[in-house]
Amino acid sequence: MAEQNIIAESTMEDAYKFLKITRNPDGSLTRNPPVPNVPSTPEIDPNSSNQLISLSKDLPLNPAANTFIRLYRPVSPPPNAKLPLIIYFHGGGFLLLSVSSVIFHESCNAMSAQIPALIASVEYRLAPEHRLPAAYEDAVDAIKWAKDEAINGGDPWLKEFADFSKVFLMGSSSGGNIVYHAGLRALDIDLDPIKIVGLIMNQPYFGGVKRSESELKFVNDKILPLHVNDLMWLLALPEGVDRNHEYSNPLTNEAKVKEKIKRLPRCLIRGYRGDPLIDGQKEFAKMIESHGVHVTPQFLETGYHAVEIFDKKFAQDLYDSIKDFVKSICDENVGKSAM
Repeated sequence: MAEQNIIAESTMEDAYKFLKITRNPDGSLTRNPPVPNVPSTPEIDPNSSNQLISLSKDLPLNPAANTFIRLYRPVSPPPNAKLPLIIYFHGGGFLLLSVSSVIFHESCNAMSAQIPALIASVEYRLAPEHRLPAAYEDAVDAIKWAKDEAINGGDPWLKEFADFSKVFLMGSSSGGNIVYHAGLRALDIDLDPIKIVGLIMNQPYFGGVKRSESELKFVNDKILPLHVNDLMWLLALPEGVDRNHEYSNPLTNEAKVKEKIKRLPRCLIRGYRGDPLIDGQKEFAKMIESHGVHVTPQFLETGYHAVEIFDKKFAQDLYDSIKDFVKSICDENVGKSAM
């Protein structure tokens, strides 16, 4: 049977146009995203009329891989309190966008101020120049960076405000996929003195060779049509594999890693009814829950893929849900330490 992730040439051409990318002769991409990039804002500009709610700065992660972290902190953190650290992975199908993309920059600003928390947004390597598992490796680098900061206290914001016993991994879409795979990899690392206490997966990007009912129902989705989804996996996965690879379809690898899945921390998994990926997200949530993971499922009867980027009401609802999840775990840990 012909490989189902190989799409017709004309359909593939349409997918490239949809994503505003061009394939170069060397296999790299020329990207023309409609989303502008913005710089970090490490301090308040007294001459600016913009009222900042969070400050941000860029810190090197792995210079050899050209990765870095954009770190966010609230402008007005609560007095005499340490804040959780959220290591964040942006969306973009593993191919597109950056921590500097204005949609992710503004989102991290809002989350840092509202939760409140320190947010370490990771500039990971993109495919196809760096196919998976490159992004997972960069995620592990970020976790190790947090450990090093906890031990050596290099950055003053982290030294003053971070509670390294309350570290969360968070991501949206492909970032949600990264959270799961980085969470599994982190179980093989001595993380002391930091502790990952929660995983937040917003509309995690998974899929298999077999089409789900929701993929077929939303085959011409305005955000993630099926032929575009196919192209993104084709460019992101290791060459020569299909969408049943463990990176895209975690259910195929369940038996192999079930003992590790059992050790995952609490998970918030969120999705929307109008997302072509919703069926796969629900199957994934049931799978890890079946291995004893404490899952908070939030599958809304409205919305669509990446709706929070386009609708402020959905964005605020997402921030509120994350705040509640983070607070519940932090409060629980405080209760345990007081016993």
